[in-house]
Amino acid sequence: MKKSYTKRILLFLTIFVGSSLGYGQVKRLNDPSIVAHNKRMVFESWGDFRPYPKYFLGIQTNFAYATVWGWLAPARNREYKDGADIRPLKPTGLEVQRFAELEFQRKEAEKIKLQIDTLYTRNVQDFAHWTSVTVEADPLWLLYYKRMLRPLKEFPENPQNYIQWQMKDDKTYQNMLANGGIAHLEKELALLKDKYSNSRTLDMPRGKRFLMYHETLFGWRKFENQLRAFEQKNNLFLDYKKLLTKSRTKLESDWKSNDLAIAQKMMIEYKNKF
Repeated sequence: MKKSYTKRILLFLTIFVGSSLGYGQVKRLNDPSIVAHNKRMVFESWGDFRPYPKYFLGIQTNFAYATVWGWLAPARNREYKDGADIRPLKPTGLEVQRFAELEFQRKEAEKIKLQIDTLYTRNVQDFAHWTSVTVEADPLWLLYYKRMLRPLKEFPENPQNYIQWQMKDDKTYQNMLANGGIAHLEKELALLKDKYSNSRTLDMPRGKRFLMYHETLFGWRKFENQLRAFEQKNNLFLDYKKLLTKSRTKLESDWKSNDLAIAQKMMIEYKNKF
């Protein structure tokens, strides 16, 4: 029993190994007609239509040629043989054109990508100049306008006394408050503060932002000149008023004393005559 079982296993292994070796051997096929067709379909040449014709006394004697390319062949075969060169890989072939078009599209894609990258970089730069988040880092602001506009920034938004208005004394402030000078300056100050705040907080082009800085700076200088001019005028008015009051008081006292002296003189002169 064991011997028969062993013989069966050996027979099965022998058949399996033999089959594997038999299938593993691949024969190389070298058909000249197939090779010619492969050349005809790629780039070497258009032709070599095998099998070749054979004639005997002007009569076609190659049956293979007659059935493939000759009078016994289908019409499409003869049209294919006598037709135009349709190699896809010839210098002007369809596949070569596709490769050229693909290369052209690749270069165009690179140009488009470069333009897109340039636009993206430009947009990022423009955004950095537009947004109010980066205004503190702008070199021109740091070098000039920050220092020049600091007095306006530090000036109180709603000053209530002569110290906050940066005046010499309270009399001048009270006089300007009475004659409407302070009200006018408050309007000018509110406009300047608002323009300064807009130039620092709104999103706008960099050039427009610095134009607003420049306008605000000129407005602040004008405001300072107005403040000093109003203060000088009011100081001059107070000085004139003080001088006039002092002169009037002295003149009245002189008039009173002269009247009394005149009356006394007249009484003395005419006291014994009546």
